[in-house]
This record gives sequence, structure tokens and C-alpha cells, in this order.
Amino acid sequence: MIEELAVVIAADDGFAEVEPQRRATCDHCGVKGACGTSLIDRFLGRRPVRLRVVNAMGARAGERVTIGVADAVLLRAALVAYLVPLLGLLLGAALALELADWRQWSGAQSWSLGGGVLGFALSLRWVAGYSRRLRTDPRYRAVLLGRDQSSEESRNEGGSGSDRAHLVSLPTHHPRI
Repeated sequence: MIEELAVVIAADDGFAEVEPQRRATCDHCGVKGACGTSLIDRFLGRRPVRLRVVNAMGARAGERVTIGVADAVLLRAALVAYLVPLLGLLLGAALALELADWRQWSGAQSWSLGGGVLGFALSLRWVAGYSRRLRTDPRYRAVLLGRDQSSEESRNEGGSGSDRAHLVSLPTHHPRI
């Protein structure tokens, strides 16, 4: 289970909308701002990610909570997001090249390039549709694991709280995928 701290933005009808607290990995890296990830991050900016999770514990807006995603779900999402477009690109290019050679069309490399672009575009469209279908499946949703008690302790005691978050766990069902 991959766990992440989040803040509850809104709560209604047994669901909570949460915003995970994204951490910059560049602060902990020796390369810092010289890698491609930091350049993309600076170019595109950080948009907040909001997730809708079942609110079985009655969390309220403003509370810090811990959410979790099953390891298998994250692995499957990564495979679909990265491997499918790559396979679409390669298969499209290879099929177009074979077709151009078989039909003896001139400019086989151009046909291969076009086939690769078409295969990539079709695979991205498939990934988008697959993602939309899974969005409503509860097996693929993040789950609310517990409250982050460190923020409440610091407010009650007037101190800075502990460095480690104390969680109130709830029984949850995590189906195998």
C-alpha cells in the first residue's frame, strides 16, 4: 500500500474530496535542478490533484488524513500509462514499414514515421478510454486510511507536534487485483 498525506477539501454524501500533499523530490536529490524532471516541473507547473474517496470515518474539510493506493493498482497504472503508448508507437511504425515494403511504396521510412505517430495517437486514445472506465471502479480508487493526529496535537498543546504522524486506523477492505 502506497500511503500519502492529504488535506480534506470538501466532505459530503459519504465521500471526501482530498488533495494530496505533493512533495518535491528535487530537494533531496544531488542533481537538484539539472535533470529533466525538474525542468518539466518548472515548465508545466504544479497543478493540484484532487481525489474523491469514500469518507467512512467522517473526515471534515481542513483535516489532514492519510490516503492509500494498493501497490498492484499503481503498478498497473504505470504499465498502462507508459508501456501501451510505447508499444503503439513501435507496432504502428513496424506495421507501416512492412506494408510499405509489401506494396512497394516509395518512401518507406516516411510511411513508418506516419504509422508510428498513428499508432502512438491510437494508443493514447485507448489509454484515455481505459482510464475513464476504471475511474468508476471502486477497486482502483484511493482509500482513506486514517486521520493525521500530529496537527491536532500541536493545536491542543500549543507545540510543534511530533515529527511522526500518529494515525487512527479504520478497518478497510482492499481487494486483490
